[in-house]
Amino acid sequence: MTSRRTVGDWIGLVARGFAMGAADVVPGVSGGTMAFILGIYEELIDATKRFTEPPFWRHLLSFRIREALEDVSWRFLLSVLSGILLAVFSLAPFLEWALENQPARLWAFFFGLVIASIFTVRRRLPGFPPRCAVAALLGAIAAWLIVGLVPVTTPDANWFLVLSGAIAICAMMLPGISGSFILVLMGKYRDILAAVSDRELGPLIFFSFGAGLGLLSFVRLLSWLLRRFHDLTVSILLGLMAGSLRKVWPWKETTEYMLDRHGESVPMIQVNILPLPGTDVLTPVLLAVAGIGLVLVLASLEGRVRE
Repeated sequence: MTSRRTVGDWIGLVARGFAMGAADVVPGVSGGTMAFILGIYEELIDATKRFTEPPFWRHLLSFRIREALEDVSWRFLLSVLSGILLAVFSLAPFLEWALENQPARLWAFFFGLVIASIFTVRRRLPGFPPRCAVAALLGAIAAWLIVGLVPVTTPDANWFLVLSGAIAICAMMLPGISGSFILVLMGKYRDILAAVSDRELGPLIFFSFGAGLGLLSFVRLLSWLLRRFHDLTVSILLGLMAGSLRKVWPWKETTEYMLDRHGESVPMIQVNILPLPGTDVLTPVLLAVAGIGLVLVLASLEGRVRE
């Protein structure tokens, strides 16, 4: 498959990675969701899992670097990772500003993305028997409860950055569960976002180390589930996306604040509300429609590539 890809295909993979990275920066949106929409989710899981398999380590320890890289589909992974990193480092300042100054508009766009994603992924299942419906319902309940959790105050130690990276990357791989939101719950979202914006390498190294450990351990489980129980697993992931809509609802009211370690007041508990009279509703609605349209276009393009 890899050898048949053209230059345009590789550029497309970078673009897909960029979409994943942009989603991962926003707490409440999952890069795994974007990978699902764009048709690279299972290939990404499979390629990453190969880092844990004997052929890769056998070639690596024998200093046959070329063979080791081919074992893990390095061109595919490098293309996707390049797009993710490009999005994270280029969009982090803007998204940080948007979350602070235009939250309803930003959430509305991603609300449209997730809504359309649910229907797009559902169409890929050949059927939807009762057991898949139950699995989707359980996934939705789990996501709904997780995104309703309250952020906590956590240690500033480097070991906790490693732990945060490991847990967040596992969430990132699950459509519907946002790695960024897990960082919010663990009290590390603003710290990591600031480290990215300010190019602070120390925290990013510890966080990345934890992310690598978490990724390599978690993808084996995901790969096994997709191979043995494909439709059931996809149904659960579908439910996770549906449950995440609680987090990306555009209009919110903050009921409690907390002081972060910098002494700044940040939202702790938010409840979803209907837009208040006099609130700009049209722009968020148009952005939600734009998000829906974007997913439909991407799904259509991905379908043509498959054909």
